[in-house]
Amino acid sequence: MTRETLTREKIVRTAVELLDEQGLAGLRMRNLGDRLGTAATTMYWHIGSKDNLLVLASEASWTEIPLPDLEKTAWRDCAADMARGQYAMLTRHPWLVQAMSSQVLYGPAKARHDDHNLAVYELAGFAGAEADRAAAIVFMFVLGSAFGASASAELDARLRRLGGDPRRRLRELVAHQKSIAMQFPRLRARLETVDDGDYYGAPEKSFEMGLDVVLDGLGRQLAEDARRRDAGDAEDGRPGSLPSPAPSQHRVAASSASLQSSSDQYRRIP
Repeated sequence: MTRETLTREKIVRTAVELLDEQGLAGLRMRNLGDRLGTAATTMYWHIGSKDNLLVLASEASWTEIPLPDLEKTAWRDCAADMARGQYAMLTRHPWLVQAMSSQVLYGPAKARHDDHNLAVYELAGFAGAEADRAAAIVFMFVLGSAFGASASAELDARLRRLGGDPRRRLRELVAHQKSIAMQFPRLRARLETVDDGDYYGAPEKSFEMGLDVVLDGLGRQLAEDARRRDAGDAEDGRPGSLPSPAPSQHRVAASSASLQSSSDQYRRIP
């Protein structure tokens, strides 16, 4: 393949496919070159470095998440849609969960997503740092929910790299872990109701249940803030005030938030 037929987009698309199949450890420039039929030096001319390629692969993944129309949809529906989109993307590309914990992966696509996500919570009535915290709380839940899929995919990729029969190795690992868990009554009760293949899976519908709980909590926080404002106005002898209208999406300031880990999802970019 010559330089004229090789593009950055094709390199990134193939890198994402390789990452999805083999995880972070599987992204070797030689392997990628073999798939593309080109030398590593030719790819570097297009993408600069392997680290930059990972940033580009991350950016391509973030563009997959649809951004809801804030002018036509209630804030809670917008928040739920974005959380589901994040979860679906992270489970499609489980390597991204691990990559975010070890490298700064930030570009225009991620920034656009963060900005729209903050606009959702400003639409709800959160302002400033409160909107940051609300967005971070929801994303930490999403990230934690996606971690199981990420760990399972990485384990599967690692077993394939070790060679032999990965299914046999996995059965042996699961059997060992199950023998430990079966010593404890609550774990034993759960394991007796699931197949070995679902050992790492979360209970059915747990993501939707958890998302409802998180959004319910944010809704209650908004209601409590409004109640406190009304109570304060009454003490001052003024009629109860209504919550301030949320800013339109055209007035939402761009965020400098950058997701890096489950404990500090939004990291400020100077």
